[in-house]
Amino acid sequence: MPKTMTTPATPPEGSTAALILADGSVFWGRGIGVSGNAVGEVCFNTSITGYQEILTDPSYAGQIINFTFPHIGNVGTNPEDIETVTPAAHGCVLRADITDPSNFRAVQHLDAWLKSHDLVGVAGIDTRRVTRRIRDLGAPNGVLTHATNGAFDIDACVAEAAAWPGLEGMDLAKEVSCTQSYDWTETAWALGQGYGAQSAPRFKVVAVDFGAKRNILRCLAELGCAVTVVPATASADDILRHEPDGVFLSNGPGDPAATGSYAIPAVQAVIEKNIPTFGICLGYQILALALGAKTEKMHHGHRGANHPVKDLETGKVEITSQNHGFMVDVETLPDNVVLTHQSLFDGTPEGLKVTDRPVFGVQHHPEASPGPQDSHYLFRRFMNMVNERNGEAALPER
Repeated sequence: MPKTMTTPATPPEGSTAALILADGSVFWGRGIGVSGNAVGEVCFNTSITGYQEILTDPSYAGQIINFTFPHIGNVGTNPEDIETVTPAAHGCVLRADITDPSNFRAVQHLDAWLKSHDLVGVAGIDTRRVTRRIRDLGAPNGVLTHATNGAFDIDACVAEAAAWPGLEGMDLAKEVSCTQSYDWTETAWALGQGYGAQSAPRFKVVAVDFGAKRNILRCLAELGCAVTVVPATASADDILRHEPDGVFLSNGPGDPAATGSYAIPAVQAVIEKNIPTFGICLGYQILALALGAKTEKMHHGHRGANHPVKDLETGKVEITSQNHGFMVDVETLPDNVVLTHQSLFDGTPEGLKVTDRPVFGVQHHPEASPGPQDSHYLFRRFMNMVNERNGEAALPER
């Protein structure tokens, strides 16, 4: 495999957009969404469903998503299948042109939806080729450029991609977090009914929003939690003044180590209070940092809904939804922290727990959205820590 995968700098006939990498590689296609440029880290996602949830996942801030599944947009879009109101992803790369939607829930064509959110995209690209480039050489910086008049400045795009600083060292959690506290009551979706509402909460959970997906909050509310969401920059006092029975640390984008000045001290103070604490994705990484471990950037990360993970305590294998480009360095875990889950793709860590406190976290996404629900039991595990603290009976995990 060569170090670059260049294509002619002259656009083929009919090309109105391109993905241009910092190494000079050019992938020509047809523009979708708005005209203009978007720069970011190019990653790939292997999910075959849930493109709307993926595009609205705040963890994709700073990234251009290359979808490996060819049929993206075929079920349209709707106002329910979103993980946040304003997408944080910088753009998308598709194999096939977007077809007219064929689904009874479709409200809007994906191209129109992209335009409504000011997102740049390109279709007609060999996404397998882009994926091989990322897999073999790592996640590159890139620019999506969409010009309906066919006028492209390749050199300027290469320079823009090369100048982008990259995700390492970048604090994006503060950018996608809420700016003030709010209560969450929405529960799980049901066909013909839509989303439910929490009306009789049993326990108080504070969710720290580092870029929280809505379905995580729904999972907590579904289990009887009165959920209060606080900003990423919330101090320990801000969290503890709500007198929580449990604290949840959400997913989110960027480098976990970049949150060190605000998130890590707050989490350390919560842990010292012996309050049940559960972290997912970035929240799990921040939890590890608060416990004294280190994190590191991955070669190309894990993104998709088909990732096998082994529960090291039970030996069971779960198919999981994942979206992360950083990981915990297990060699730096302190003695009272043990590895609980491991990726069967590459052996990287996927979960930890503290042996002498009610604290644990996982790298993957048990809330799915999109993806399988094999790991949904982890929310019940968290609730059982809360139940035990309050003298309540345990729930069955599965």
